[in-house]
Amino acid sequence: MKFGLLLPHFGEEASREKLLEGSKLAEEKGFDSVWVRDHLVFEPHGEMEKPNRTFYDALTTLTAIGAVTEKLELGTGSLIPFRHPLVTALMAGTITQLVGPRLILGFGAGTFDHEFEAVGWGDLNRVEMVRSNAEILKRVFTENDVTYDDGIFSFENVTIEPKPVGGRIPFWYCGATPASARLAAEYADGWMPGRISLRTMEKRIATMRDMTDASGRPMPTVAVIPPTSIEDTREEALKHVNIPGLLAWANKARFTVKPESGSFETVEDLEGQLIVGDPEQAVEEIRKFEATGVEHLVFDFRFKFDRFFEQIELLGTEVLPKFRQGQAAA
Repeated sequence: MKFGLLLPHFGEEASREKLLEGSKLAEEKGFDSVWVRDHLVFEPHGEMEKPNRTFYDALTTLTAIGAVTEKLELGTGSLIPFRHPLVTALMAGTITQLVGPRLILGFGAGTFDHEFEAVGWGDLNRVEMVRSNAEILKRVFTENDVTYDDGIFSFENVTIEPKPVGGRIPFWYCGATPASARLAAEYADGWMPGRISLRTMEKRIATMRDMTDASGRPMPTVAVIPPTSIEDTREEALKHVNIPGLLAWANKARFTVKPESGSFETVEDLEGQLIVGDPEQAVEEIRKFEATGVEHLVFDFRFKFDRFFEQIELLGTEVLPKFRQGQAAA
C-alpha cells in the first residue's frame, strides 16, 4: 500500500514554502507521493473550503516539486480537460524529462461548467473529453505523425517531442460515481475517487473486478483521497474537521450507498469519507481501506493546511511506521 499527501496549492495556506519544503519533508518521512487538484477559474466549495481563490497551477506545481525531490510520485487528482490534450502531452512529457518517470495523470470530468465556458468549450461532453485525452495521450506518447479525429479533437500528422521517459504515463480516472468506476475499468490504469464511503467503494470495486475479469484487462489501481485529521486524541482531531460540511456533502452525493438509517447523520456514518483520531485509531482506519482494496491512500489535510508540517511529522513518525510494521508482521 502506498501513501500520499494532497498539497496545499490552493486557498489561503498556499505557499512556496509549504509546497516545496513540505514535499521534501514528506519524502524524508517515507511518503510515496504528493498530489494536486486542478481548476482554471477556482471557486471554493462552500461547505469544505474558505472563500480564497488562490490556486497554483497543477502541472507547474508538480514540476517544481519534482525538481527538489528524488523519488516522490507526482500525481494529479484530478486534472480537468480544459487544456488541449496536445498541450498536456507536451507538458507531461517535459515533466518526465526534467524529473524522471514519476508522473501519474489522474483525469476527471470536472464539476463546474464555467471553467469550460471560459475557454469556449461549454458545449462539449466533458466525460468524452476525458476519453479523448486518454486516447490522444496514449498515441502521441508512443507514435509520430499521429492523425486523429473523434468529433471533439482532430489533427493531422502531429509529432510531440519530448516523449515521456519510459514511454508512457499512467492514466487514472478520478471520480466517485458508478460511471467513473466503469470507465476506469474500461480504459484507465487506476481509479481514484475523493470522498467516498467504504460501503460505496466496495460496490464500485466489485463492479470493476467483474468488468476486468470479463475483458481480460488488468484491474485498475484503487486509490482514494479522504480528509484527514490526526492529533493526540480523537476529541482534538475532530475539532479541526468540518463534520457538518462533510455530512451535508455526503447527503447530497448521488449514487452513494447510504447508512442503514437512510442518511448520513453522525461522524460514524462517514466511515471512509475521513480519517480522524489519534495515531492508533488512524492505523485502524488505514487497515479498513486496505481490507476494502485500496492500494494508494492520499491524505487530504485541507482542514489543517495551517499545520501541514506538523501533520506530516505525526503521520510519518507515529502512523505510517506502525501500519507498515503490522503489514510486515502479517
